[in-house]
Amino acid sequence: MLRPERPLPVEYVYVPMDRRRRHEGVGRIALWNSAWEAAQLRNRIKPFVRELPREIRPIVRLREDINITFVPRWTAQRYNAYAPLFHLLSRKLLERFGLPLITTGFWPSLFEPIRGPLPSDFDDRLARAFAAHVWRHLSPGSGMSAFTEREPLRLLAHNLDFWLGPATELIQNRLREFGRPDPDAEVAAKLRKARASIEEPGVIVDRPLRGGDIWCGEDDAREATEELVERADAGGRLRGILDAVRRNRVEEDFSARWSYAREDFERRLYGKRRKVKVRFVELTDTIPVHGPESEVEGRILSEDFLALLDAREKQVVVLLRSGVTRVGEVAAKLGYANHSPVSKALTRIRRKATAFFDET
Repeated sequence: MLRPERPLPVEYVYVPMDRRRRHEGVGRIALWNSAWEAAQLRNRIKPFVRELPREIRPIVRLREDINITFVPRWTAQRYNAYAPLFHLLSRKLLERFGLPLITTGFWPSLFEPIRGPLPSDFDDRLARAFAAHVWRHLSPGSGMSAFTEREPLRLLAHNLDFWLGPATELIQNRLREFGRPDPDAEVAAKLRKARASIEEPGVIVDRPLRGGDIWCGEDDAREATEELVERADAGGRLRGILDAVRRNRVEEDFSARWSYAREDFERRLYGKRRKVKVRFVELTDTIPVHGPESEVEGRILSEDFLALLDAREKQVVVLLRSGVTRVGEVAAKLGYANHSPVSKALTRIRRKATAFFDET
């Protein structure tokens, strides 16, 4: 088996199957798909290309730097493509969404595994079932019904094509853990000869991997789902999408149901988390009183906040702290003809104070 050190991501191509020629076509496609480790190198291996059905050979001859998996398609339903996602679902979910109970799936897709018709809306049912399956990883604490159907995270959960890539990586990684059979003396000699003949860097000659159960049972499928989400987040990709969606939610994204996500959104929207409300109260004929905490606050917080103000704004704050509490008196001290400039300065100071103390 030839395999590249850095395989390219898989690209899926659906192939309409003529039922009169299905055994011939499926066998040829199965040979191509089963050599998945060769990835983009399959396009350069003439026996693999020659064995493909005539009508799809031009696809792999167009470019050498492409890693194609062909998906036989007999009907409008795409079970063969989405089988890795389908077989992560529990029996309870399959029955809830009216999906057939298929005991065993195969990867890569080698033949038509289903006896009997699939629901005409199979793809839509599978999307809804898989969204229900993966939702707790996307929005823990807030059910899917708390959001409208067009909310971005709901759309992402239903997007089977988005999850198919990470699912393929998950399967390939688990297959690599099976290891390779030990070669006998004859095979070892052939391997040494083949490796010596390869001059291109980044190309490896090896024995094919063993096969086996990729996952089996609901507990194993649950662990595989967690690994699937981790792979979807490779390099922070999924996390970046989730953070962007949460930061940019609008009220129309939520349904009428209460949820933690809606509560967080409304707190940000209406400022319910604000710890400090800034008020300037005009006091008449009072003496400023400073408690023990005043000096601590002055040193730790007030001086940091004063650094945000310009010279005129600082003068206003200093006068207020020194006991000049009437806006008219502050204006007179600063040489203004009326209190308007001081009122405007207080508005600016209030905004800056609100932002500053919210952060602290």
